[in-house]
Amino acid sequence: MAAGGSSSHRRLKSALFVGCCGLAGAAPHFLAGTASLAPAITLAVLLGGYSVRTVLLPLLRRGSDALVAPPAGTDPLPAVDVVVAARDEQAVITRLVERLGTLRYPEGQLTLWVIDDGSSDRTPELLAELQTRFSQLRVLRREPNAGGGKSGALNLVMQQLQGRWLLVLDADAELQPDTLERLIPFAEAGGWSAVQLRKAVVNPSVNLLTRAQAMEMALDTVIQEGRLASGGVAELRGNGQLLRRDAVEACGGFNEDTVTDDLDLSFRLLLANQCVGVLWDPPVREEAVLTLRALLRQRQRWAEGGLQRFFDYWPGLVGGPLGFGRKLDLACFFLLQYGLPVVAIADLISAPLTGTLPTIWPLSFVAFGLSGVSIFAGCRRGGEGPELPAMNPLNLALGIVYLGHWFVVIPWTSLRMALLPKKLVWAKTLHLGAEHELDDQPVVEDPAAV
Repeated sequence: MAAGGSSSHRRLKSALFVGCCGLAGAAPHFLAGTASLAPAITLAVLLGGYSVRTVLLPLLRRGSDALVAPPAGTDPLPAVDVVVAARDEQAVITRLVERLGTLRYPEGQLTLWVIDDGSSDRTPELLAELQTRFSQLRVLRREPNAGGGKSGALNLVMQQLQGRWLLVLDADAELQPDTLERLIPFAEAGGWSAVQLRKAVVNPSVNLLTRAQAMEMALDTVIQEGRLASGGVAELRGNGQLLRRDAVEACGGFNEDTVTDDLDLSFRLLLANQCVGVLWDPPVREEAVLTLRALLRQRQRWAEGGLQRFFDYWPGLVGGPLGFGRKLDLACFFLLQYGLPVVAIADLISAPLTGTLPTIWPLSFVAFGLSGVSIFAGCRRGGEGPELPAMNPLNLALGIVYLGHWFVVIPWTSLRMALLPKKLVWAKTLHLGAEHELDDQPVVEDPAAV
């Protein structure tokens, strides 16, 4: 299991990050007149060019959305292990296994693995019953507080796997029966070491929050595809990630010292020159969280893991063998995704203290403009799976305004990482299943600390 960095080092790097962004947000307020806008306008032009190159040009070049079909030939499909780490998933585990049992794949070449990660509900009993019905189902059990979170569970099952590929799913995942028949040939023909399926929200009509998340997932895949097409990098997203087993083993398995195993593995694959691809169709379907509280808890974990990977692997990213195009892509992505929100908050705080107007707005226009174009392109594109929200002015405005939550989550998470000693806690969203009514959606925490 690879360790990315110690808690003390991450805390120091977080403090440096917050300090630098704070200075960048405050400094323009001490410049005279229109000169105060010069830094933001300069960055807006540079990052705007990146946005055009990453989103608009790939959209213009993209051909038709033809369905992925297996390449011609008679080569047999390789063995695949479908892997799910499940903790307290009684609401969805039966549905999951039953649907995975409908996947079409050559007999004897597909094995389903579920790691019961210390469940305290009826998940163990349900899995025992399912094993009597599905001969390809294998169940591993971990004791409560075994440590390592989802990464620990995945490392445990890695010792048992024999297939060339493993498909990692969350317990609420839904796949089309032909997913593997299309996904595996795509990965093999493309020479990918990993492929991320587009994540499609199954419950977009529940409320405005779930509708916004459906648009966000489409946005994310559009940007991922654009980054890859323009010479940048794509990243894994946890649910629906296909991994070549030998590539994961060469990276040391899953990092148990991180709260986002997928983002961490993305960077270790990148530094090992292992390519990650993205596939729009077929998608993996998943539940969106139903409440603001659950959303903020989930996004804090994503923000923390996202920053951790940059802090842990920056020497290799900056000074390693990555080409200029990939380094530029990572730098621009880091500035837009993580730097801009912290700088924007520092700018807003500095404005009343200095009696001046905010200065970062030109750069914010670029970020929200990029988001709006990506939402529009993704939802208009459509695809298999649940229907995406219609692209009308109200939905587009909802999607853009919704993304403003990152301007709260990332600064708060960055400040917390800089000031508080880190105790790793893996938080999982409780999956409710289609039969549950709208309710406050709790978050379950693994109290294990590393």
